[in-house]
Amino acid sequence: MISQTNSSAVRVAYPSNTSDTKTTKTATRTAEEVNTSKTDKLKESIDSGEYKVNIQALSEKMADSLL
Repeated sequence: MISQTNSSAVRVAYPSNTSDTKTTKTATRTAEEVNTSKTDKLKESIDSGEYKVNIQALSEKMADSLL
């Protein structure tokens, strides 16, 4: 009885399904690709002079961080 409980706890703690690991890696890779594309777009807009800074929002965030 004790060995059945321990083995079921081990199965729950350490799943043997390798597809879960592959799914996690794919999701992480996709998130990194999204961040890279956002970064590239931001760099392009700064270089072209299209990037605008919202002074009001920036000042509010700076004031909040000081409080």
